[in-house]
Parts: sequence; structure tokens; C-alpha cells
Amino acid sequence: MSESKPARQFLDAAIGLLQRVRDEEEHHVGEAAALIADTVEAGGRLFVFGAGHSSLAAQDVVYRAGGLALMNLLAVPGAVGVDVMPATLGSALERVDGLAGAVLDTSPAQPGDVLVVVSLSGRNALPVEMAMNARALGLKVVGVTSLAYAEQTKSRHGSGTFLKDHCDVVIDTKIAPGDAELSAEGVSAPFGPASTVVSAAVMQSLVAAAAGELAARGIDPPMLRSGNVDGGHEWNGRVLEEYGDRIFFRHG
Repeated sequence: MSESKPARQFLDAAIGLLQRVRDEEEHHVGEAAALIADTVEAGGRLFVFGAGHSSLAAQDVVYRAGGLALMNLLAVPGAVGVDVMPATLGSALERVDGLAGAVLDTSPAQPGDVLVVVSLSGRNALPVEMAMNARALGLKVVGVTSLAYAEQTKSRHGSGTFLKDHCDVVIDTKIAPGDAELSAEGVSAPFGPASTVVSAAVMQSLVAAAAGELAARGIDPPMLRSGNVDGGHEWNGRVLEEYGDRIFFRHG
């Protein structure tokens, strides 16, 4: 198999971004992990939201082997991944005012809970209003977003604000506007988006940090095990039963 230079360049770019996040965002990850640990210790609930491709990183920590059982996806119909036809409808829904408020008002989220909002640009109405309304309801909000977008683009929300402006803690993914790490002769547009790789890694590092923080407090965090190892289903069944009042992905 011949060597693929663009493939290696992409992996190198992704590694570089991950190293920057590790070195520059450690304190913010720690702050967010402490918020999550505080909420778990107090008997609160955890929610995560992302629209479009940002939803991939959000979904990656929900009902996840090796993950925190209390992470619940806050889903907006039509905006989770590319599960609608046409796929462009999902992008359009991100710009519609009022959706976030309707979802939050009908969700089980309560004051004192934590919501993690994942949005690459943080400029569209949906993530901005999700964070804004969540804080108004008394939730703590963690934003996983690229601060470069707030510096180099305009908000699409009527307030002129970005996701970062409505968060208790912001974790910067370091992704440049456009989300394309590569260019090459013969390829007319930049390519190689790294936001999913980085955002998913941020989310997993946040869960890991929260688990470590809980353990440091003498609290055994409710983690899920793989159902593909012996005893995994039985373990998960016990965890889901014990914490059933804070886990909402089991119910219709």
C-alpha cells in the first residue's frame, strides 16, 4: 500500500490540535469537571447537546462503555446529526429562534443540573439560545466551542452574542473557521475537518476528569461497562437501576 501524504498530514494536524487543547485547556476542563462532580454529588442530572456534526461528540458520551452513566442527550428533533432529509434542513433548524426554549421547557432539566453544549462555531441561534435559556432556568452550562469563530465571524443570533457568552465554563477546541486542515494542488476547496476528532476527545477528557474528581472526593462514579465483555450487561443493569431517576435515555 502506497503512503498517503494527505492522510498523514491530517493525522498530524489533528494531533497538533489535541496537543494544544491538552496544554492550553487543562484548567478549563478541570473547572468543568468540578461542576459535573458537584452536580453528581448533589444528586443532580447531566445533559449534553449538540446540533449537526457537533452532535456526534455529544452523543459519544451518552450510554457509552467506559462512560458516565448519568450523561443524557438533550435532543432537538431534526438537529441531531444528519438524520433528516434533506440534510440541509438540519443546518436551517440551527438558525430558528425558539427551538431551544421549547426543548428545555419540556425536558427534565432542573435548576442545579449541568448542560454541556457542543457547537463548533457557537454562532447559530440554537446553541446560543440553548445556553442562554439553560442558565435562566438555573443550570450550569459548559461550552465546547472554537473561540476563533467568535473572533472572525458574526453571530447569527439576534443578540449578537455567541455560545461562549452564556457559559459558566468554556473549553476552546482551537479549530480555525472553516474546519478544514488541509489544502492540496488539484483540490479546489480546503478539506480535512478535525472538529469531530477534537470535540469528541474534549468530551471524553471531560468525563474522565469528572470521574477522577468524584473518586478524589471518595465517591465511586457510576460508570458503564462494555456489553461485549463478560458481566458487562449485569453491571450496567445494576448501575441503570440504582441511578434510574437521573437517567432519561431508557424511557420513551
